[in-house]
Amino acid sequence: MKNLAPNRKEKGFTLIELVMVIVILGILAAFALPRFADLSGDAELATVQGAQGSVKSAIGIVRSKALTSGDDTTDDANASFKLEGDNVALENGYLDATSVMTAANLDSNDFSFITGSDAENRVVTLASPSDGDPCFVFTGSANADTPPAVSTVRANYTASGGTALAKCPTP
Repeated sequence: MKNLAPNRKEKGFTLIELVMVIVILGILAAFALPRFADLSGDAELATVQGAQGSVKSAIGIVRSKALTSGDDTTDDANASFKLEGDNVALENGYLDATSVMTAANLDSNDFSFITGSDAENRVVTLASPSDGDPCFVFTGSANADTPPAVSTVRANYTASGGTALAKCPTP
């Protein structure tokens, strides 16, 4: 008599093979996850670097506008002009520290512009800064021959310290 059910070869994975695949995936995830788990520090640094680029561009734009409007050498404390509908103050024909946030179009909900005990230097950092946050220093124009300066982005803001350079020190 013939066997009605011929020998079948079962196809599929055994329980051991499935467990081994899960273990291997777990090991890979354990090594890959820490690389992607804390990207907030990189995002904060990139945000402040973007603000730094905006401030540098604003310095150039304001200086160009001051040169073309004839306000390039004024010592008038009230010198200003409109830039995209907003008043921008000048100091020695350059962007004044009081107008950096406006000229660079930096939102106060995203960034803080902190004055230290030295009036010419200001710290730009995140809106609710905490120690260790990225920051940079804007230094206003001292005279008609000295344009404003922007420091490199530093990742060590500190709330203590009197001067802006002490709040955002060089590492």
